[in-house]
Amino acid sequence: MSRSSRLQGFYNRTLEERRAMLADWLGLPAEAVNEITSGEVFRVELADVLVENAIGTFALPLAIAANFRINGRDRLVPMVIEESSVVAASSHAAKLLREGEGIVARATEQQMIGQLQLIEVPQALDLAELLARNESELIAMLNANHPRLGAVGGGARTLEARRIDDGSRRWHVVHLVVDVADAMGANIVNTMLERLAPRLEELSGARVHLKILSNLSDRRRVDVVGRVPIALLAPYGESGRHVAENVELASRFAEVDPYRAATHNKGIMNGVDATLLATGQDFRAVEAGAHAYAARNGRYSALSTWRVEEEALVGRMTIPLAVGTVGGMTVLHPAVNRILEWFDLTRARELAEVVAAVGLAQNLAALLALSTEGIQRGHMSLHARNVAFSIGARGDELEALVASMSRENDFSERYASELLADLRATHG
Repeated sequence: MSRSSRLQGFYNRTLEERRAMLADWLGLPAEAVNEITSGEVFRVELADVLVENAIGTFALPLAIAANFRINGRDRLVPMVIEESSVVAASSHAAKLLREGEGIVARATEQQMIGQLQLIEVPQALDLAELLARNESELIAMLNANHPRLGAVGGGARTLEARRIDDGSRRWHVVHLVVDVADAMGANIVNTMLERLAPRLEELSGARVHLKILSNLSDRRRVDVVGRVPIALLAPYGESGRHVAENVELASRFAEVDPYRAATHNKGIMNGVDATLLATGQDFRAVEAGAHAYAARNGRYSALSTWRVEEEALVGRMTIPLAVGTVGGMTVLHPAVNRILEWFDLTRARELAEVVAAVGLAQNLAALLALSTEGIQRGHMSLHARNVAFSIGARGDELEALVASMSRENDFSERYASELLADLRATHG
């Protein structure tokens, strides 16, 4: 496919025009896009099946981030989020990054870790030796119960012994490593752990306590790199190099200070979570894994780094990403199912690479804003639209109010109401 993700003037179009442009980009009839984007495909009957005590459904905006070029391919990215600045910021940063040959993202194998906590362990037990001696039998037993996983190249891979000392006692832990292929993997891994526990108790003489997947999916990571030519940053400050150096300075701050790192990483997750929501993922699991990974060396730090390298500003990030494109919401939610198909995100590895690319782009947008005009100016200009809409402005009225509020740097509801009253009085 040779479609460009540069949708000129997309943000200035009406809702209907955007849907028509998306349908054209996808090569689909407008009715197909309208059906999924109308907000009516997720029925309350399905909500009643998915959760206890359901009383209805709750909608969030579904948007498209443009301009992305990931691994040499132009992509539009679906995002679900209520924060007005995120989609615009991601699209803008993606436009800068595409000029540096785009974003390169590479996912590792799709391996997840399950944990068995052993208690009442015999004094003489050598857990590592026991696992080495019995691993072939145990792995074969687990995989025999998951032939469909094996058929797509997945399955249990290894068993590892760990010792953890909390100061008062030493814990014995077994890690089960499973390639979950295109699944998120929680159900697969937890089922295998339940099967493994009784046999491990027989072999070891210990008692298995907890049997649970770990959301620190550090064997299921994405490495992502993006480059922006320094010359493209000139409009943001006195020179492109000065802007790039300021971004690097902001990055270094986040790398050494956990207070700053928390907000730095939250900016990354703005983009990550929005794409995860749009594609039916467990964003809570990814959040937990990302923040745990950020503290893996004993101190919470930035997930990404930005450096000036010759004539480019270069961003690098490694993030654990456990995503799935089979099972769960990817099947049950009609909009999610269609979105994965439309945007060719049917393989977990490719989905993870796209999600990581969005996170890096969103991070660049935040650092650029912080290092130049300040984050609040961009936020408030978008907030003006929310204020104007809340007092009843629509269409041309809305645009006029947003322009005036931004120009006067007054975003209060009082000022917006005065502007709207004057506008309507002038135009009858």
